[in-house]
Amino acid sequence: MQKTERNFAGPATEAVFNRTRLEMSRIFTKTSLKTEKVLFQWGLILLAVGFLLGRALILMEIMPFALPFFAAVLAIKKDKAALAGLAILAGAFSLSLQNGGVVFCSLFVFLLLHRFGGFITIDPLKKLPFTVFISMFLTKLGIFYLFSQGVTMYDFAFIAVEAGLSFILTMIFLQSVPLISYRKRKQSLKTEEVISLIILLASVMTGTIGWVMYGLSAEHVLSRYLVLIFAFVSGPTIGATVGVVTGLILSFANVTSLYEMSLLAFSGLLGGLLKDGKKMGASLGLIVGSLLIGLYSQAEQALSTNLYESLIAVALFLLTPTFLLKNLSKLVPGTSENMMEQQQYIRKVRDVTANRVEQFSNVFQALSDSFTQNGFYEEKRNEEKEIDYFLSSVTERTCQFCFKKEQCWAQQFDTTYEYLKEIMLEIDNNSLEQNPKLVREMDKHCVKSKKVIDVIEHELTYFKANQQLKSQIHESRRIVAEQLHGVSQVMNNFAQEIKRERENLNVQEEQIVEALRSFGMEINQIEIYSLEPGNVDVEMWVPYCHGRGECEKIIAPMLTDILGESIVVKNEECAKYPQGYCHVSFGSTKAYVVDTGVAHAAKGGGFVSGDSYSMIELNAGKYALAISDGMGNGERAHYESSETLQLLKQILQTGIEETIAIKSINSILSLRTSDEIFSTLDLAMIDLQDANVNFLKIGSTPSFIKRGDKVIKVQASNLPMGIIEEFEVDVVSEQMKAQDLLIMMSDGVFEGPRHVENYEMWMKRKIGELQTDDPQEIADLIMEEVIRTRSGLIEDDMTVVVAKLKHNTPKWSSIPTYAYRKKAQ
Repeated sequence: MQKTERNFAGPATEAVFNRTRLEMSRIFTKTSLKTEKVLFQWGLILLAVGFLLGRALILMEIMPFALPFFAAVLAIKKDKAALAGLAILAGAFSLSLQNGGVVFCSLFVFLLLHRFGGFITIDPLKKLPFTVFISMFLTKLGIFYLFSQGVTMYDFAFIAVEAGLSFILTMIFLQSVPLISYRKRKQSLKTEEVISLIILLASVMTGTIGWVMYGLSAEHVLSRYLVLIFAFVSGPTIGATVGVVTGLILSFANVTSLYEMSLLAFSGLLGGLLKDGKKMGASLGLIVGSLLIGLYSQAEQALSTNLYESLIAVALFLLTPTFLLKNLSKLVPGTSENMMEQQQYIRKVRDVTANRVEQFSNVFQALSDSFTQNGFYEEKRNEEKEIDYFLSSVTERTCQFCFKKEQCWAQQFDTTYEYLKEIMLEIDNNSLEQNPKLVREMDKHCVKSKKVIDVIEHELTYFKANQQLKSQIHESRRIVAEQLHGVSQVMNNFAQEIKRERENLNVQEEQIVEALRSFGMEINQIEIYSLEPGNVDVEMWVPYCHGRGECEKIIAPMLTDILGESIVVKNEECAKYPQGYCHVSFGSTKAYVVDTGVAHAAKGGGFVSGDSYSMIELNAGKYALAISDGMGNGERAHYESSETLQLLKQILQTGIEETIAIKSINSILSLRTSDEIFSTLDLAMIDLQDANVNFLKIGSTPSFIKRGDKVIKVQASNLPMGIIEEFEVDVVSEQMKAQDLLIMMSDGVFEGPRHVENYEMWMKRKIGELQTDDPQEIADLIMEEVIRTRSGLIEDDMTVVVAKLKHNTPKWSSIPTYAYRKKAQ
């Protein structure tokens, strides 16, 4: 029994613990929401800030904070302006009646000017600092006139300085007040917004001057607490900046606190440098800074007081929840949390874009499916049903009013139906005259046989036209379905590429930098985007090499040894000046390269040929060779062939599969014109990684592969493009090897030799007898041999394209780095 209890005690305890943790999480969430509601919706944070800014002074006389804060709240959050005004007045009157009266008068003058300034058609936010400046200037000037014997030049300068400070603080508070008055925050703050927020917080702290407990100053504790937070969140740069700004503003308020600026700046720097030690590291920086700066004071009591104030700030910092610091770090630019937040935002935008592309892909796929469903794509015609419809239309015109209708279609239905069906088939085959027996039997069976035969002949014309129209509709739907499916595939592949995140390759970057620097190569920066075999993508910023080609001759060979595959310079942007850095892109080379040669001639030695050719290097690591022969000769044939290749190039570069691309071109050519203008297409797609070649021959002549003394013929049977709308592309695959020669030609070359019975054997023999392996020489020799058999006459357009496949051998040998060789996975 005890054993059973022990078995169930663990899960039960875990369930209770999980439930308790869930309840605590809910309580914490509700508490956070209520706190945010009190602080932001009710305006408690504005109330506290307004009260302290109402007390804030500079040099114990200048009060430039109260009016700018009220003006900023009035412009940004008008519904909380009355609350902020009351808080400011409460803070000012807590100092003295005189200060309260001055703040009240300045607010009254500002409201009057703001009311009457509404007639000026200027952006309210732009004219607000000027309104504050004039209000403060008039208020102070009026007070001096009322309570002084006269206004001296010193008094006038004093008034101008206070009004000028109010002008500047208004612009600062316009940027910082939104940060403390709205619950929802932006993804990141600008640098000027961070500085404005720091100035606002430091100004608020001046309102705590004079708050002393047990000899410890409140403004010193709060200022050090503020520096600790920003040093821990943002690092040494922002930490030192916060220390300088806060110390400077506090020293304006109380000159005796001037040394505080040095303490805060040094503590912010140390705390930021030690932030890797978490909260204790940042706290240690403040304590060390306090001790070092405190040594300037000769009094032991001053040193102990300074240390106690720092310890209280450290205690407050340690009690600050970590999640609040993380949320703050997400808003400060330059922090790792902010960068992660930005990356998350970019990732979200990327995912949204990818999802939209996928949605479009699904739309195109759905459209394709809608054309293929219900038998539209591979529908088998119900011939019996179509014949029934045809014969019913015939009987409506012949048997409907015949007196033997009941006998023929009620009593002898099968016999009558078979006669009409046989006559229809004979007429369709133009063989009715050769079957007199059927005509005699029809005469015996039907009293209107001659009329029935005439009606069948007449209706059969419309029936065949209707069948052809249906066939065209089915073919058009099939073509559209295939094209939509191809577009859907391309868009889906694009969406997957968008979703593909960049891998975290920091370790590989450090290894490569260490290997290059150990060799004496200085690298300023390196970015690795991909280490996928065959698709390496690396970018570097290297010092200017004065044109010595160090990237191509040294860095690329070293990367080849480090990564285990051939790496070359893809792009290089040299520095504009000798002390600058060059931007270099490195990438994988393909396993094979293609050398090509072309021989081309127009009929009769003319300038315009009906043949067109193209060599296309595709982004997917493929190389395409294509020849198109337009029907006939001259400009029209040239236009058709060049247009075919241009369409092919544009469609292939989008990533659509070559078979779908050719069918799309065929449908375009067949539907574009009613003229009988056709084009052939001879396409070879060479994969530069494995040397596999796909041949797609549409009405073209055979191609030949020369491997040593062996000649291989490649042939496929397809009609020229544009003749028929429905055809299947016959794809022939061949595996080529290095040093193989691929020879493609138009019909003017293949069928060009005179007095030759077997063109294939003649061409094989000529190719086998070639003593050179240079592609251009081979193309010229084949063209010359064909023209010589014609006694120098060119009786048709002639095109020969020759390609030689070679291993891609780098220009520079790899440089071994044995200590650091590591193929990155």
